[in-house]
Amino acid sequence: MGDAGHDGPLVGIVMGSESDLRVMRAAAEVFGELGVGCELRVSSAHRTPERTLEYARSAEGRGIRVIIAGAGMAAHLAGSIAAWTILPVIGVPLSGTSALGGVDALLSTVQMPSGVPVAAVAVDGARNAAWLAAEILALGDPGLASRVRAAREAAARAVAEADGRLPWRPTKARAPASGTSGSSPTSTPGRPRSPSASSITPDVPTR
Repeated sequence: MGDAGHDGPLVGIVMGSESDLRVMRAAAEVFGELGVGCELRVSSAHRTPERTLEYARSAEGRGIRVIIAGAGMAAHLAGSIAAWTILPVIGVPLSGTSALGGVDALLSTVQMPSGVPVAAVAVDGARNAAWLAAEILALGDPGLASRVRAAREAAARAVAEADGRLPWRPTKARAPASGTSGSSPTSTPGRPRSPSASSITPDVPTR
């Protein structure tokens, strides 16, 4: 999947309605961070079926390597595109104005027949769709693979730094008062209890 000489976009981000850009622009932001070219298009599986068909058929010839499709409610966009291309298609179920909070779109996206797969991320999960697409592209692009790894490492450091900023630290266990069994009446044998406010000491003064 070497595309070192390809100057055009490698990822197509398609959405069923312009209002979907509110969620789908997050995918483009990830590609901007990683230096991956992408294009954003509006095409509806139901309102503009011919346009969607043409986009799916022409994508590979234009250098597109992965397609991300976001739609809500019936959410047939990703499946419609997958029916007309062998490029990897990643579906983003959108919550939109759905009374079901996007669960309808999620089920519609994942229920594809054998042989016509669509990879589905979480409802409104445009960022993860972009990361998955980047990992697919990174298989044939060592430079992109390095950038994806660096982003993972930065995320891990951020978690460690957040842990270090917590203002509380555990203290040593206290011996039970004389005449007690050492376990409270509400504790479950074999299951450690969560520390209470009296068993932790603040590192910094509270306000």
